[in-house]
Amino acid sequence: MNEVGSALQGLAPLSDWSGLPLDLPALFALAAGLGWAAGLRLYALVFVLGLLGRFGIQLPGGLAVLSHPLVIGLAGVMLIVEFLADKLPWLDSVWDGLHTFIRIPAGAALAAALAGGHGEASTLTLALLGGTVAAGTHFAKAGARALINTSPEPVTNIAASSAEDLLFAGGLWTLFSHPAVFLVGLAIFLVIATLIIWTAWRLLSRLFNLHRPRPGGS
Repeated sequence: MNEVGSALQGLAPLSDWSGLPLDLPALFALAAGLGWAAGLRLYALVFVLGLLGRFGIQLPGGLAVLSHPLVIGLAGVMLIVEFLADKLPWLDSVWDGLHTFIRIPAGAALAAALAGGHGEASTLTLALLGGTVAAGTHFAKAGARALINTSPEPVTNIAASSAEDLLFAGGLWTLFSHPAVFLVGLAIFLVIATLIIWTAWRLLSRLFNLHRPRPGGS
């Protein structure tokens, strides 16, 4: 426990990347954070990182490519599309379903890009960490929104989407400014996410079974 506490206390703000390359504790914290953000708001994450790189912050590892104007522009367009799609009941679930094949690999790829010259083992470990956290975040988000969409009114959907926007913004700021605090919050989030995924699976399975025609029924 003392070793974990010392590692957390040794994490400097990740917004100060002037001392690159980052050490391994900072890389793992950042990989987990990027995976979380990719699972929640991938295009907003790429857009923010691209702007940071464009305006003077040296991005670690292979993330520098995100500061290219074409990447920033495309991410900005997709950010707007996702912002609107996420506010519309059922369209958000379709969007989430399609992005199962985008957010999780992207979370793994962004995390792997952090490795730089730390070797293949670190690259693979960071990719697995980023992809796993992205998967947990994505499925918790998609499951919660699917449950919300069982209600016909759009207010809760818009409220949930807006809350996710605020969570993303606050989480990303905390990751860059107070990474140790972010990791504690992420651990709590993942526990809650596991409960959401489990609950959504049970309730949606029960709902599906209720609407499934019974053999021999009228």
